[in-house]
Amino acid sequence: MSTRELARAKVNLTLMVRGRRPDGYHELQSLVTFAEIADAIEFRPGPDVGVTTVGPFATNIVGPNLVEAALHRLRELGAGLRLGSVILTKNLPVAAGLGGGSADAAAVLRAVRSANPDAAHRVPWHDIAVRLGADVPVCLADRPACMWGIGDRIEPIARLPALPAVLVNPRLPLSTAHVFAALNAAPAPPARRPELGSDMQTVEGLLGLMRNVGNDLERPTIRLLPVIADIKAGLMAQPNCRLAALSGSGPTCFGIFSDDRAAGQAAAALGAAYPQWWIIATRLAGL
Repeated sequence: MSTRELARAKVNLTLMVRGRRPDGYHELQSLVTFAEIADAIEFRPGPDVGVTTVGPFATNIVGPNLVEAALHRLRELGAGLRLGSVILTKNLPVAAGLGGGSADAAAVLRAVRSANPDAAHRVPWHDIAVRLGADVPVCLADRPACMWGIGDRIEPIARLPALPAVLVNPRLPLSTAHVFAALNAAPAPPARRPELGSDMQTVEGLLGLMRNVGNDLERPTIRLLPVIADIKAGLMAQPNCRLAALSGSGPTCFGIFSDDRAAGQAAAALGAAYPQWWIIATRLAGL
């Protein structure tokens, strides 16, 4: 019997880079939520372990991906899990700052966990997620959260308001490694839990926090890909856009709108003006 999981797009509402660690990783602090737009995972238990990728962005995946890595780690674990094949429907752009590959891997972990109720307690799911990548742990939890350290520390947020949004990607991949290299961060102080200290239960409070904290990767990303500035300006020019920002290391930007209708109208207007961009109206999920 197959198991289906959504791999929702991850959006960094805020992102602080506190510095570079001696091992080359970066200490981060981020408030993360998820959009309704998603890739889809179908896990089919059986003797054949492999990945088939379909969907509008299937051909943009080059070489091994995190879904294959997740299956490989689970097979190496030897915990008596029933494994099998995965069909990945790739609806999200690749290398887009939306955590697509991480969300896909996390969805596979959740699907295998669900398909193995008798053996799931023997598997260190969070530890596996940490080894797969910085965004995989928060994507495994699949709910709004504070994320810090190198992505290994997460704390779910009790409540966030839903935010009507438009996601815009110029269909140009951007390497996260190149963005962090361009940032040239100073050595990191010791890791600590973020102190958000703001009312995140209202739209106004959340938007205020986002404006105050921002995204430390935005400037180096714009230097590497100047079209990001055009995307932000295009979003802010739309009626009833409350805020526009970069997600993660980009190049996807998001705009927050007053309501779903305004978001839909903005997506239509931008799509007509920039048909070469990937543009979609969605919601950033609240709890």
